[in-house]
Amino acid sequence: MSEMVVKKIIELVGSSPKGWEEAVGSAVKEAAKTIRNITSVHVVAYTGKVQRNRIVEYRALVRIAFTVERGSASD
Repeated sequence: MSEMVVKKIIELVGSSPKGWEEAVGSAVKEAAKTIRNITSVHVVAYTGKVQRNRIVEYRALVRIAFTVERGSASD
């Protein structure tokens, strides 16, 4: 019998002074510090902080999916 896989999705905002791609990467990197089994990232929106008519901080709202770990059969 095939084992059922369960995924969980969380939303995070990554930021970077350099660009949106790095903002996405920073969200994934930070999530990986406490979450195992990350399987995908979906960019929901890009935003930015503007000062003096310049983007000074790039932000990316992302959804990160990861596989939920199962406990032992006795759980």
